[in-house]
Amino acid sequence: MNKILLIINREYLSRVRKKSFIIMTLLSPLLFAGIISLVTYLNTQENTDDKVIAIEDYSGLYSTTFKSTEHIKYEYINSGDSLEKQQLLKEGFDALVVINEDLLQNKSAIQLYSESQVTINIIDNIKHQINSYLRDKKLASFQIEDLNEKIKEINNVNVNLQTIRFNEAGEEKQSSAAISIIIGIAAAFLLYMFLLLYGTQVMRGVIEEKTNRIVEVMISSVKPFQLMMGKIIGIGLVAITQFTLWIVLSLIAVFILQSFIFPSPEQVSQGIEISQSMQSAPDAADTAAQFNNIIGLITDTNIFGIIGLFVFYFIGGYLVYATLFAAVGSAVDNETDTQQFVTPIILPLILSIYVAMAAFNNPHGSVAFWFSIIPFTSPVVMMSRIPFDVPTWEIILSMGILTLSFIVLTWFAGKVYRTGILMYGKKSSYKEVWKWFIQSGK
Repeated sequence: MNKILLIINREYLSRVRKKSFIIMTLLSPLLFAGIISLVTYLNTQENTDDKVIAIEDYSGLYSTTFKSTEHIKYEYINSGDSLEKQQLLKEGFDALVVINEDLLQNKSAIQLYSESQVTINIIDNIKHQINSYLRDKKLASFQIEDLNEKIKEINNVNVNLQTIRFNEAGEEKQSSAAISIIIGIAAAFLLYMFLLLYGTQVMRGVIEEKTNRIVEVMISSVKPFQLMMGKIIGIGLVAITQFTLWIVLSLIAVFILQSFIFPSPEQVSQGIEISQSMQSAPDAADTAAQFNNIIGLITDTNIFGIIGLFVFYFIGGYLVYATLFAAVGSAVDNETDTQQFVTPIILPLILSIYVAMAAFNNPHGSVAFWFSIIPFTSPVVMMSRIPFDVPTWEIILSMGILTLSFIVLTWFAGKVYRTGILMYGKKSSYKEVWKWFIQSGK
């Protein structure tokens, strides 16, 4: 046991002391928080560049339709103007709207000309103004008193459906399917990334030691199985360390965002009242309110339980895949020869991502259930289902099968590793690997 601890210590310290590990561990949460802040900031910014749009109305029906906004100016030009469209655009106009006839009779009788691609907000503004005018004109043709106002009242009906679930204690908790999907996606992709990243690190480490003949010296002091387990556990602890630091730093970053960048709920309510009194759209207040609401929904979920299960499924999934990657590393002399062995190992991991995406539509279906039980796909698929309140017995069954699978695969990988780690100069095949397994069992 002491020898395994020494190997674990060596594998762990040799990796966490690397500058690349320290830099990526510290920078990743900051980059994540920075991206969120940048996206939020950009969403609150408006395009302040003034645009001038020329309106050429040959029908003569829309002379008062287009109203200028703060940054989009509309100018009507003489419909008899003989200037070419392209020449007109070069004389200070950013775009030209041409209306050829009554749009109620011909919806395609309007064109937008420009020398460069116009932005979507300009197109939306033009369409909104002309559609509003045509809708009001069509409603007026029915000659029904206050029809326009009555339809607007009907269209303003918007139900705010709150989803509430009962927890195990019978208490009511506000829930959100969108938040559950986001948590499931994040957990599934993080598991996929960690399992693939650190599993292949085990394989590369074995190949490197085998290629440099360091393993021959180490085998003289420790058993091959001890060497394999020490490497697997040591690299696994590196992954847990990095994940833990990411969680802590991300929580700190979110706290800072909520405390300093976004106002408190009291400030949000005050901002909404002020903006309503000024009859302006409370964009910043709405953004802050949505952010605080999301934080509240995440807090209402069993976030610590989800994190605990994530750690278990990472450890279980990592041990399953790391043992297989270690066996592959011992069976080859260089990374080029790993393709034939690595592909069957990675395919279930890739499949699990697609099943996880499909599981969001039916998290309690038979497909999601069985793939969350199969040990090669259960870590990713089960974590995508956890936010949707998976029955406890399914989680226990999945965890039990995953643990049993690790024990069986470790036994198999240990036999292959014992022989393969000292084999040089010969390309391995599945038949050869099976022979090592059989021979090592005698």
